[in-house]
Amino acid sequence: MNEELEQLIQEVKSILPWLLAAGIVVAGYHGVRKYMADKRAAAAEAVANAYTTEELEDAAAKFKGSKTEGVLRLRLAKSYFDSANYDSALEIYESFKDKAPDGFEGVPVVGKAQCLEALGKFDEAREAFDAFASANEKSFLALTAKLGSARCIAQGGDRDKAIEALEALKASVGDDELAKSRVESTIEIVKRYEKRAERSLFEAADAAQKQLEAEAAKDAEKKPEVEAPKDEAKAAPAAPAKAE
Repeated sequence: MNEELEQLIQEVKSILPWLLAAGIVVAGYHGVRKYMADKRAAAAEAVANAYTTEELEDAAAKFKGSKTEGVLRLRLAKSYFDSANYDSALEIYESFKDKAPDGFEGVPVVGKAQCLEALGKFDEAREAFDAFASANEKSFLALTAKLGSARCIAQGGDRDKAIEALEALKASVGDDELAKSRVESTIEIVKRYEKRAERSLFEAADAAQKQLEAEAAKDAEKKPEVEAPKDEAKAAPAAPAKAE
């Protein structure tokens, strides 16, 4: 073996581990990229196709730490809210603080206020609605917050003030028919709203008993109706026999 060939072999031997390592790194890089692409695709599919609370819970846990986690958790909070699980929805909305996903800014804040309203914390909810509306006048959620504030005023006991605020809001939306329709619907809801006084179980049971007694007394006053005897049906005459 000549000297040049021997030197070439030695060089190949010396750089072979580096070539192998580089190959592994390159292969690993492409593998990681494919894995991440597949994971992003799966996460995007989960965002689009997860509907039930259980599906959203599973998806949010599976894609924790991904870019889609925030959107999945917002959808989960909405699912909790729709099923009247307001405490769980509130917990998720509060966890975002000022870190909402891109395009969903304001959703956790307004969602939190809606949960507080649903839990009967009208003053706290109204403050949250008002603060958001005043700081985010151009937000697509500004009208939602203003309507929420009016609802809280009504539920807090001042229905007239709520209607006054809503009438002013209706005048401010101009030619926006959708916004005007939303305000008008809320006005009708507020007009029909009657704050119910809280009663103890004893008071509720006592009222129910009195109602039953009153209904029983009315039934006792009614006289039973006597039906006139029906005439017995007369037998129809037999048909004459045919001559054979």
